Amino acid sequence: MKLTTQRRMAKELLNCGSERVWFDPAQLERISQAVTREDIRKLIDSGVISKHQKQGVSRVRAKVIAKQKRKGLRKGPGKRKGTANARLGKKSKWMLKIRALRKLLKGLRKEGTVDRSTYRKLYLKSKGNAYRDKGHLMTNLESERQTSKKGEKS
Repeated sequence: MKLTTQRRMAKELLNCGSERVWFDPAQLERISQAVTREDIRKLIDSGVISKHQKQGVSRVRAKVIAKQKRKGLRKGPGKRKGTANARLGKKSKWMLKIRALRKLLKGLRKEGTVDRSTYRKLYLKSKGNAYRDKGHLMTNLESERQTSKKGEKS
């Protein structure tokens, strides 16, 4: 039993491809008797003819990988292309570093941990790239304090 005409009419009415048109296997005799578009329309309404869901691409694996990347995984040397400066520019790195140092210095000055003159000295040193990071600045500050205390004792 050839149902090509019915399939063609159904695909036009369902607004999909002929591969997505589904015929109820138990109702094939009834479908073959449908000759007009109106007959096909009635069969669609009754559920004898319907269209399959479109096949999609699963995003599960992509979501898992994205979750791992958020954790900081999958960033080893095998995943890197380009130099460190290509991945994050020199200026961007500098801005991140200097902003962090200046924020720390302002906090220390506000607390009263550092007086104005020491603040200015540390500010200019950090501007001159004397400190790698906040930890480096803090260790230098501590060692400077200890040397100044020794100088006061003698």
